[in-house]
Amino acid sequence: MARFRVVLVNPKFEGNVGAVARVMANFGFDDLWMVDPCEIGDEARRRAKHANYLLDRAKIVEELGEAIQDASMVVGTSGIVSFGEKHFVRLSITPEDLSEKMRDFEGTVALLFGREDQGLFQDELQRCDILVHIPTDEGYPVLNLSHAVAVLLYELHSIPVQELYPTRATDVERDKLHEFFADLLDAIEYPEFRRERTEIMFRRMMGRSVPTKWEFYTIMGVLSDATKLIRKGKE
Repeated sequence: MARFRVVLVNPKFEGNVGAVARVMANFGFDDLWMVDPCEIGDEARRRAKHANYLLDRAKIVEELGEAIQDASMVVGTSGIVSFGEKHFVRLSITPEDLSEKMRDFEGTVALLFGREDQGLFQDELQRCDILVHIPTDEGYPVLNLSHAVAVLLYELHSIPVQELYPTRATDVERDKLHEFFADLLDAIEYPEFRRERTEIMFRRMMGRSVPTKWEFYTIMGVLSDATKLIRKGKE
């Protein structure tokens, strides 16, 4: 089962942080992380109401990497949606789609929410395995931070949540798969100017599909065998 972590990236207004804590308590989520947040004071506590305990236990870090280093899946949220395969960095799924994908997922899932004014930056989006967009009216498409958190957690709250168990095996498998893919690109002398986008595209594709452990090992085996054959042919 999945264990969800809410990660607020550089939130600007403490009132929004307090409202996020309240929403988390409403839906039974208790793992809050903040990356370089604003000062958390009285306004945040007033907005949190009976969820001040989440503010007290929230983990505050300076860099995003610290908040996602042990996550098995990183899910980003964005108010901007792209269409067309060439714009894969911002290709997204709906909260409902995410909920379905997470039902059989095992491990820690980091849910990233960006700044109120600018959202997640491009380099932060590139670290996400899946991108989620909440459909809204075209006349006013950008949701308040706490409202966006509420919508996403509402869709996820019916999934059974368990205490955090060690999931390093899942992390290692995911990272190893991307290493094998990168090694294959080396073997075929893939053009450097296209490499970063291709690696991000592969990460997103694997994130959307949420492979099982057996599927991970099968894909890794294929990539490894292909790389060895290519290099043997060059000898």
